[in-house]
Amino acid sequence: MNRRTIARRAQAGFTLIELMIVVAIIGILAAIAIPQYQTYIAKSQVTRVMGEAGNLKTAVETCMLEGRTGSVSSNIPTGTAQAADECNLQATASSIQDGPKQGSGVAAATGTGYPQVTLSTTAPVTIVATFGNGAAAALKTAGTNTLTWTRSLEGTWKCTATVDAKYRAAACADAS
Repeated sequence: MNRRTIARRAQAGFTLIELMIVVAIIGILAAIAIPQYQTYIAKSQVTRVMGEAGNLKTAVETCMLEGRTGSVSSNIPTGTAQAADECNLQATASSIQDGPKQGSGVAAATGTGYPQVTLSTTAPVTIVATFGNGAAAALKTAGTNTLTWTRSLEGTWKCTATVDAKYRAAACADAS
């Protein structure tokens, strides 16, 4: 063999069979990885909403202690007058929740929503977050798309969710 023959063989590239094997391997990896990634995204969004809605527990407790159980407002701007019995949650709208403002709060921007809070001194208090807008498609199915924090009359909180068990956080029980 002379130098030209060796140089030509070095520049020949991959054979067709080698390229087909690489494409097959990429296809198999994609078939496994994409569904797993979608499940990971949905689980992380459930955990995120659990935290976002859970952050309102402190505001709810404050309102309960101060006797502000007449009406609920999502987010009243600082300096705005509010009724003596009105609970201002100071909530932040979320891009993966679907829910209107409550009371005299600031309306949610397009594509965002607030958790919905129900206050009572004689019945359990609830914070209900509904998945929507930018949430994973698996979380937006009507009837199976809520996460609820419930406060008992004794003051303990419990998380329940209607989302599929494979997406639900361990600390959040099945609501069905």
